[in-house]
Amino acid sequence: MKEDHLPLSGLDFALVGPGRVGASLALWAVARGASCLAVVGPHGSPRGRELGERLGVEFVGSLELTPEAAKLVLIAVPDPAIGEVARRLASPTRRRSVALHASGAFGAGVLAPLAAAGCRVGTLHPLRAFPVTEEDVTAAAGIFFALDGDPEARALGRRLAEAFGGESGVVGDELRPLYHFAATLAAGGAVTLLATAQALGRRLGLPAAALHGYGQLARGAITAALSAPDPAAAITGPAARGDLATVERHLAALAAAAPELVPLAVELARAALARCADSGPLEPAQRALLERLQRADLLDRPKDRVLTSDRPERA
Repeated sequence: MKEDHLPLSGLDFALVGPGRVGASLALWAVARGASCLAVVGPHGSPRGRELGERLGVEFVGSLELTPEAAKLVLIAVPDPAIGEVARRLASPTRRRSVALHASGAFGAGVLAPLAAAGCRVGTLHPLRAFPVTEEDVTAAAGIFFALDGDPEARALGRRLAEAFGGESGVVGDELRPLYHFAATLAAGGAVTLLATAQALGRRLGLPAAALHGYGQLARGAITAALSAPDPAAAITGPAARGDLATVERHLAALAAAAPELVPLAVELARAALARCADSGPLEPAQRALLERLQRADLLDRPKDRVLTSDRPERA
């Protein structure tokens, strides 16, 4: 496809924040025909300089020098810094620009200083983990992008999402806290559970192959959940089956070896049964287990201690 026929041809943008998310979005945009005018980041940032060199543009170590001619200012800085970045970028000379931030935690309201200066503001949050910079735009295929903000900002967000091969929808300011929490469950929460399973296995002295096996087990379960019409249908394990005896043995063993994990185990079992109940009435065994899980004495255990070591404690 000729460059002038690419979906983002004619779009000039400046990137503020050359981290993994910002770099990925910038590389995707350029691959689809947009032109990057500058990369803006902390003074002396090696990552910023490297990205600027790759895109053939200047790396700018000062927010005040962000090109004002850019039709789009793409802000991909850490969540706590967004408001201050918006304040420092605010200028009446940007009133013809659109500013989009890439955070899932906040809606467009956090860009209020830019809006007050006449800029159209919004969000473009890719619902994806970025453990590394994703250089190939094909990595964006199928990603959901959460939009918010002024009509012009949302329209540009949709254009970007479509150009990347993703999907988009509006997630307003009032929904952002729980939208973002659900995202942390799906990504960080899932990885935290795997890391906790492996930490427990190391504490028990299990071989490395068993720890790797937990990872393979998680991979298979997630794959099955994604291929099912409803991920809840892929939930397995004793809690989902209503196996009261096995769950009680698990909890008793945890209370003795890792008591700080008992509340987590109880809440996971409750959540599994709640998701089973979403698709129909619980079976008698499942109801019996749920009733047992509601009993306060289930959480009677030694004082919590944090899992700080993977090795058994010495006498």
